Amino acid sequence: MKYDVNSVNEYIKALPDERKDVFIKLRQVIKENLPEGFEECLSYGMPSFSVPHSLYPEGYHCKSEEPLPFISLGNQKNYIGFYHMGIYAFPPLHEWFREEYTGLGIGKPDMGKGCLRLKKIDKIPYELIGELCRKITVEQWIEHYEKNIKK
Repeated sequence: MKYDVNSVNEYIKALPDERKDVFIKLRQVIKENLPEGFEECLSYGMPSFSVPHSLYPEGYHCKSEEPLPFISLGNQKNYIGFYHMGIYAFPPLHEWFREEYTGLGIGKPDMGKGCLRLKKIDKIPYELIGELCRKITVEQWIEHYEKNIKK
């Protein structure tokens, strides 16, 4: 869903009441677990955690005025989207996450290449998401991006 907002706080204020607390908790889990260097911003209309221009001046190859994206959270019609570029870019990480998620006994993850669709907000694996957030440093993300994604 698209919100006409100019900041992460405005985005959160615009959320439906039934998703607000869960969204805030997810955001906090990300903030507490991301390695140093990633910065929170509003990117492509969603709360995001990116590599700032101060660390990677070239920005995102698709839109250089945007910082290099890494994680985004978005409120969609039927779910909260957790978008993690690492599980898109590192297939072994994607497989690890799927296996760990399935092992929690809360069902299979509803995933795309880099998106986890959180439809059951009472079954969000916060600890696993926190662990995933700790897996890739800013330096590792830039190096991988430079070698494999940037064209």
